[in-house]
Amino acid sequence: MFVFLLQIRDTVQHDVAVRLFSVFCALVWGLWLLKVVISRRYRPVVAPHRCTTTVVVPVVDEPVDLFREVLGRVVGQQPDQVVVVINGPRNPALEEVTAEFPAVDCEWTIVAGKRNAVRIGVERAWGDVVVLLDSDTLWTVGTLAELVKPFADPRVGGVTTAQRILDHRRSVITRWADWLENSRVKYSMPAQSVLGSVGCLPGRTIAFRRDVLVRAMPEFLSARFLGVFLEVSDDRTLTNLALKQGYRTVYQSTSLVYTDAPLRWRKLAKQQLRWARGSQYNTMRMLPWMLRHTPVLALFFVADIVLPFLLLGAAIGAAYRIATGQGTNYYAGFLSSYGWSHGLFLVVALTVTASALSMSIRHYRHLQERPFDLFWMPVFVLISSLFLMPIRLLGFFRMAHAGSWGTRDNAYTANAHPAPTHAMQQPHPTAEGTLLTLTERPSTATTTMTASTVTTVSTVTARTRRHWNVWAAVPYLIGGAIIAAEILYRG
Repeated sequence: MFVFLLQIRDTVQHDVAVRLFSVFCALVWGLWLLKVVISRRYRPVVAPHRCTTTVVVPVVDEPVDLFREVLGRVVGQQPDQVVVVINGPRNPALEEVTAEFPAVDCEWTIVAGKRNAVRIGVERAWGDVVVLLDSDTLWTVGTLAELVKPFADPRVGGVTTAQRILDHRRSVITRWADWLENSRVKYSMPAQSVLGSVGCLPGRTIAFRRDVLVRAMPEFLSARFLGVFLEVSDDRTLTNLALKQGYRTVYQSTSLVYTDAPLRWRKLAKQQLRWARGSQYNTMRMLPWMLRHTPVLALFFVADIVLPFLLLGAAIGAAYRIATGQGTNYYAGFLSSYGWSHGLFLVVALTVTASALSMSIRHYRHLQERPFDLFWMPVFVLISSLFLMPIRLLGFFRMAHAGSWGTRDNAYTANAHPAPTHAMQQPHPTAEGTLLTLTERPSTATTTMTASTVTTVSTVTARTRRHWNVWAAVPYLIGGAIIAAEILYRG
């Protein structure tokens, strides 16, 4: 913040070119102010609403005790139907856990992938509202009852919850992840909800009208962009499809869930890369629609792409000016006026004070809950700047590359089988080796698989071949052009 103010002073007083870091800071503050103004109008729905509900839980692999607690909390809130879809290799331990709950239907499919698991769950569902639940997410008291309240408005097609991190004090990573989640639900989610267009209903717990999912399923399972089908970012894709159907997507702050966060940097990097690729892929795919129907939402998501490039450009410009000796010493006035020792002390004091004040203002709502996080804010900012921003840049360049899930064993792997190309009205191989469409909804779960189905899947897998996707060059061309313009500008 202190450098930003000095750069603005330099630009105004000496007619120096606007620095990219100044643009970066101005955009960050401008977006924050816009979110604050809009989010002040947010109010959760308070009137109770009755409807039938189906909870669908796709799962690949999960610690048994955690999965048992997840299901126990779900069943305890008495949804009308619960469907667990185990995808990938057989998992007897998880099957045994589901057997402990008579109210839970268990399905198994050899096809690894959350989207296919969602399809199976939707086909089995009969509730008016289908709740998609990540297998590592814990509900709190009243999660379901609060979550369905916004559906009293027939214009609402999708709803999501407030989300926090379990036992956030475990490490600096969990503290940072909790801060990130809370900042999102305190500013971005309420602001987008007021506009009736939450751009991504986070999939840890997300509810849709069943008919919205039925209509969305063909495109959800097959749509390509830049020549590639992207398995990840299923929640953002479903949100996009609900919006395109003309429904509102909203946030219900009184419905709260807790989820885990990676404890190792490598796993965190894989998670964030997956999120970055999926988010930016869907932003580019959805951009024409957003510009026509929800321009403010377009601004929010385009800014997510632009900010890392601005920060990179600022770093390139600073490095160039230092290397060529053309840089401006913003602290020279302090050092010459107050001497080296007193001037340096003043610069450090002003820098720390300005940064602390800036962070306190922009994260005031979070700090109301976690005042002690003020002392962690410098660490959080460093992680976001030096760790998250480069990952988001990599995610942009890699958005048109089909990739694995990355953070779970036995999860979807892009090279294991081809991307789904079927539509909902077309037949799908199911766990029992029959052909199933949405009009067929069996009442019993089956956990066996015929040899014919395994042979079919193996044959398809064997025929899968790597091929060049020329459209994958598009993000590289766009990103390269932006970076080249920044180098030429040297701001």
